[in-house]
Amino acid sequence: MMNTDVALLILRIVLGLFFAGHGAQKLFGWFDGAGLSGTNAATAHLGFHPAAVWGFLTAVAEFGGGLLMLLGFLGPLGPVAIIADMVMAIVTVHWAKPIWASQGGAELPLIYVAAAVTILLAGPGAYSIDRALGLLFPSWVTLALVVLAAIGVALGLISRTSLQPVPARVRV
Repeated sequence: MMNTDVALLILRIVLGLFFAGHGAQKLFGWFDGAGLSGTNAATAHLGFHPAAVWGFLTAVAEFGGGLLMLLGFLGPLGPVAIIADMVMAIVTVHWAKPIWASQGGAELPLIYVAAAVTILLAGPGAYSIDRALGLLFPSWVTLALVVLAAIGVALGLISRTSLQPVPARVRV
C-alpha cells in the first residue's frame, strides 16, 4: 500500500509544476506563453477592469500558488490561490460551454480544483517545507484564506464591464 505522504508529494509536484509553468507563461512569457502583456489583453477582453491588475493577480496566483504547492510551503496559501484562480476561469471562460475540455469546457479546471482541494484538506504531507520547518496552520487560517479568496473572486466578477467569452485566438 502506498504511503499517503508519498501520494501527496506526487500530487503536489505534478499540480505545482503545471501551475507554476502556466503562471510563468502568463507572467514571463516562458514556455511559449503570452507574457504579462498578452495576459492583460486577454483579461481586458474578458471585461475585467482594470485589466492590468486582474491579469497580474491571475499570473501571480498561478505562478506563486504553483510554487508554494510544489514546495509544500505556507500551507493553505498555494491551494487556495489555485482554487480561486480556477473558479474564476470556470465562471468567466468555461461556464457556457459543454463540460469537456475538447469543447472548451471546465473539465480540466475542475480537475485542478479537486486536486487543490485534496491538498488543502489533507495538508502538504511529510515531505514538505512546512513539515521541515514545523509550520502548522490552524483551521481558522485556512478558513480566513478561503473567505478572502471568495471575496477576491467576487470583486473580480463585479469588476467586469462585459461578459464576452474569450475567442479562440486570445490565449489565457
